[in-house]
Amino acid sequence: MKTKFAMLVAGIGLLCGTVPGAAHHSFEVEYDSKKPVEGTGVVSKVEWTNPHMRVYVDVTDANGVVTTWNLELGSPNSILRRGWTRGDLKAGDKISFKGFGGRVVLTRSVADAITLADGRPFTGATGTPTR
Repeated sequence: MKTKFAMLVAGIGLLCGTVPGAAHHSFEVEYDSKKPVEGTGVVSKVEWTNPHMRVYVDVTDANGVVTTWNLELGSPNSILRRGWTRGDLKAGDKISFKGFGGRVVLTRSVADAITLADGRPFTGATGTPTR
């Protein structure tokens, strides 16, 4: 009986250990390094959540059509360690961004560069290729 219970606990432990590794994605699965994107718009929402910070930006084209871009950045902790605070990037701010487009969702990007309205670069992406 003890052996069966120990085997069950060990099996569950092994399965639990594999879930976090499988949950993370590689850059090339989500994004296309051959599809650079850029835009300028107004931040509509900022999510300081793990595993990746997200910034939603409303970009208006020449015809007045607004498209909301979903920008993925590094983890909140990595961004905070670079000296940024939660108040540095907020809804209503005008920003410019450069990144790489999504493979499936075309208005999704991993942002490798964000420039705030005052000209400061907001560096937040991790593990993205350089141009």
